[in-house]
Amino acid sequence: MSRIVDLTMPMAGHFRWPFQRGKSGDFATGSTFEIGWFRTSVHAFTHMDSQRHIMADGFSLDDIPLDRTVGDAAVVDLSPIAPDTPVDAALLAEKASHLREGDIVVMKSGWDRVHSPFTPEFWTEAPHVTREGAEWLLARKVATVAFDFPQDWVIRLLAQGEPPKPLAENVTHDVLLRNGVVLIEYLVNTVALRGPRTYFCALPLKLPESDGSPVRAIAWED
Repeated sequence: MSRIVDLTMPMAGHFRWPFQRGKSGDFATGSTFEIGWFRTSVHAFTHMDSQRHIMADGFSLDDIPLDRTVGDAAVVDLSPIAPDTPVDAALLAEKASHLREGDIVVMKSGWDRVHSPFTPEFWTEAPHVTREGAEWLLARKVATVAFDFPQDWVIRLLAQGEPPKPLAENVTHDVLLRNGVVLIEYLVNTVALRGPRTYFCALPLKLPESDGSPVRAIAWED
């Protein structure tokens, strides 16, 4: 019997991202409808990056075919993982030898079970992909990589209020996204994935010319 695994971070108040919710209409005052609204960044919570995020002439969200983020996926099991672990080429060669060309790659570190994404420690103590690790993934010609940890070391500095570092220091963006690999950031609940492969789905909002979008990320497992 198949099951659906939800891999999506809840959208709620967060110290890293502005997040507002409200509504027009109120049943308590006799309104016929209540209509909720929210406001946040397209790069907050579980989300997808397009090349337009880092390149003025890069592809935008609506240029990404849906089969780049929906389909068979390789699960790279890095769990259990220690704080500040570098996800380098050697570790990936050990854990991700089952990758196939064109795969969606789902990184399963279980980092959200070590620290909640709503705490500073999730960001400041996180594992991180090295440049050599990103180059290892690029060489396997994967389509998309989805992470359950803040994958660039410098993200911890953003979380502490520092200004963005040069693109070269954001290694997964510089190596993977620049070369056409779609990035999906901040999955949760990957510990529920049971095997080395799954059927993965991450659907963005249909935002023309956008550099990113929140996604609902799920996996189907037999």
